Amino acid sequence: VAFEHGLDDYTFQEAFISFRKHCIHSKSLSTDLHILLSDIIQGAGHTHNIFPSFLKYAKQVFPHLQCMDDLCMISDLSNPPNWYPEARSMNRRLIFHAGPTNSGKTYHALQRFLQAESGVYCSPLKMLANEVYAKSNEKGTPCDLVTGEERRYARQDSVTSSHVASTVEMANISHNYEVAIIDEIQMLREPMRGWAWTRALLGLKAKEIHLCGEEAALPLIQQLALSIGEEVEIHRYKRLTPLTIEMDALENFSNVQSGDCIVCFSKRDIHYVTRNIEKLGHQVAVIYGGLPPGTKLAQAQKFNDPNHPCKIMVATDAIGMGLNLSIRRIIFNSLIKPEVNEKGEKEMNTISVSQALQIGGRAGRYGTQWEHGYVTTMKSEALPTLRRLMASKPNIVEKAGLHPTAEQIELFAYHIPNYTLSNLIDIFVNVCTVDKSSYFMCGMDDFKFLGDLIQHINLPLRSRYVFCCAPINNRMTFVCAMFLKMVRQFSESEPATLTWLCHQLKWPMQPPQTIEQLLHLEQVFDVMDLYLWLSYRFPDMFPEGESVQAIQGELDQLIEVSVGKITSLVRNSTYQVATQALETEYGYPINHRTTKKRNANVNFSAEVLESEEIFPLNDVVNKTSNDEQEFSREVSEAGHVLPITRKSRDEVYGKKGMKRRHNRSIMVDYDEDNTVPMNTMEPILQQQKKLDNYNKNSTSGRPKKRKRVLEHLLERGLITPKMLAQLKKELAEDD
Repeated sequence: VAFEHGLDDYTFQEAFISFRKHCIHSKSLSTDLHILLSDIIQGAGHTHNIFPSFLKYAKQVFPHLQCMDDLCMISDLSNPPNWYPEARSMNRRLIFHAGPTNSGKTYHALQRFLQAESGVYCSPLKMLANEVYAKSNEKGTPCDLVTGEERRYARQDSVTSSHVASTVEMANISHNYEVAIIDEIQMLREPMRGWAWTRALLGLKAKEIHLCGEEAALPLIQQLALSIGEEVEIHRYKRLTPLTIEMDALENFSNVQSGDCIVCFSKRDIHYVTRNIEKLGHQVAVIYGGLPPGTKLAQAQKFNDPNHPCKIMVATDAIGMGLNLSIRRIIFNSLIKPEVNEKGEKEMNTISVSQALQIGGRAGRYGTQWEHGYVTTMKSEALPTLRRLMASKPNIVEKAGLHPTAEQIELFAYHIPNYTLSNLIDIFVNVCTVDKSSYFMCGMDDFKFLGDLIQHINLPLRSRYVFCCAPINNRMTFVCAMFLKMVRQFSESEPATLTWLCHQLKWPMQPPQTIEQLLHLEQVFDVMDLYLWLSYRFPDMFPEGESVQAIQGELDQLIEVSVGKITSLVRNSTYQVATQALETEYGYPINHRTTKKRNANVNFSAEVLESEEIFPLNDVVNKTSNDEQEFSREVSEAGHVLPITRKSRDEVYGKKGMKRRHNRSIMVDYDEDNTVPMNTMEPILQQQKKLDNYNKNSTSGRPKKRKRVLEHLLERGLITPKMLAQLKKELAEDD
C-alpha cells in the first residue's frame, strides 16, 4: 500500500521509524491519532487503520510525496521514441552493418557517408572522431570535428561544413542529414553511457542511419525499430583476415616477437610489463586510456612504422577501438578487469565475450604486413578461459540506456524546490516509469558525486546540472580540486582566464622524474580538457579556450616524451609511489585487489616493480599525495563534508563500519551521522606510525618484531615473496 503512494523501501523505513518515535515521545499528538492509538491498545481498532495517519505524517517528512502524481508524470520514461517528434515524422531507413573486428563494416558505412550531400558520424571515442575528421578532409569531403572539448572546422572562415564527425554524446539531433553513422551500436547497453547511443538512434533526423556493431545488438535494434514503425536492413560481414588462438601461452617476456601487443588492465601492470621488456633490449610503445590523444597517436605511429625500431606494444583495452594498429599477436597479460556495474559499483570480473573478441580481434589487419592474427595469454592457466571466450558469441543486448534531461530535473525542482540536486536525482530514479523490457536507467553515481561536491556553492539549477555532467574521473583528486575552484570562480562571476588557470596549475610544468609526476601531468591535461569542455558551455566565464588548447598541446608533447622513458620513471619511483598510483587508479587498497585476482586463479603481476632493487621499509607505506592534500584543502576551505550513506560506506569499506579491508584490519574512526570526511588518511597514517614505533624500539626482541612486520606487509600485498626473502637476508646480516 505504501508503495502505491510513492514510498519505496528506504522512504518507508525512514518514515516509519520517525513516525514511531513521534507516536511514542510526542506530547502533542493530534486528537484523531490519539483516539486511534487508544482504540488499538484496547483492541477496538486494527493496525491497518493507522495507515492514513502514517501517510499524512510521511508527506510532512518527505514533501515530494505531496506532489507524487505530478512527479510521476514528469518522470514517465515509458515511451522514449515520443521524445523526438521530428524524427518520428521522417521515413528513416535503418541499415545495420553487423560483423566482428576487422571485418570492414565501418569502412562500408563510411563510403556512403563520404558520398552523401550531408552526414554525421557518431563515434564512441574522440580518437575515432578525429580519425574520420582527418580522413574525410583528406579525401576531399569537407568535414568538421565536434567533441565535448574541441571544435575544428574544415573551412578557414569557421563556417560549418555539411559533414561532421562527433562523439556520440555531442550528436546534433536538431539538424537534418542525408546519412548518419552510429558506430559501436552495441554500446547502448553500457551502464554509464548507453543513453547517448539510445538518444542518437531514436532522435537523429537522417534519411539513412547506418548502425555498425556486433550482431548481438540486432534483436534489440529490430525491437526498437518495430516500436517506431521502421524497418532494419541487415548487411553481414566476415573477418577479412584469419585469426588463430595459439596452443601455448607466452610464459616469459623473452618470448616476445615483433608485432606483439601485450594487453593489461591496469597502469601498474603496464609499467611492470614495459620495464621487463625494455630490460631485454626492446623498444616499447605504450598506450593507455589516461594518455592524451596526441601521445596515443604518436605511440601508434612509431609501432606501425616498419622502419622504426619499436616493434612491441604494451597497452590497455584502449586499443579495442579507435586506433588503426598493425598488430601480429595479442597477448592477454590477464583476463581479469575492473568493471562498473549498473549500480555504479566496482567489480573485478573476467572480461566478457564481447571484450575478448573486440581486443583479440585487433590482431592481424587487412592490407598490412601482419594479415594473419594470433591471440594468446601470458600464463598457460588462463589459456583455456581465453579459448572459451573466443569461441563464444557475445551476450544478446537486451536493453538500451536512458538518462533524465535537464528539463525534467528542472520540473522536479519546481515542485520540490528545497531538495538538493542529488536528492532530485534519487527521487527521479525511484519514481520514474521505464519500459523494463527494452530500457534501463543509466548509472547516475558520477553525476551525484559532483552534485554533492558543489552543493555548498550557490548556483542556478541549470548551471549546476551542466557542471555535474562534466566528464571527469572522480578518483582523480587534483582534477576534483580544480573542478571545485572553477565552479567557485563561476559562482563569483569571475572569469577563469588563462592567467588564473596557469597560476592554479603552476604552469609551466617540469619534465617528470617519477611515475607519480607523470600521472600528475596526465591529471593536469585532464584539467585543461575540463576547461575546454566548460568553455563551450559557458564561453563568457571560460573565455580563453584557444589559448588553453595551445598550452595543452605543449603538455601533450611533454607527456609523449615522458612515456618513452617509463622504465627510468619507474626506477626513480619508490614502491610507495607505485602502490599509491595503483590505489588511486582503482579506489581501493592494493591488497584487496591482490586477493581477488589470486582467488580468480589468473595471472597477477603482484611482483610489480619486483627487480634486483630492494626498497626501504619506510618507503613501502603510502603517504598522502599532493593531489589528495589539494583536494582536502579545497573541501575543508568550503567547510564541506561529503555525505556518504551507510549503504555506500559499507560497500566501500566493509559492512562493519570501516573495520576490515582484509585479513588484518586498520581501524578508521568515523562519525555516526553517516558522513565520512573526504580528506581522511587515517589508515595510512596509522600504518606509518606502526613502522615508526617499530624503528624506535630497543634491540630486545627486534628479530621477532621485524618478522611480524614483514609478514604483515606481505599479507597486505605491499611486498612480494622475493622482496621478503631478500629483506630477511639483509636484516639478518645487520643483526
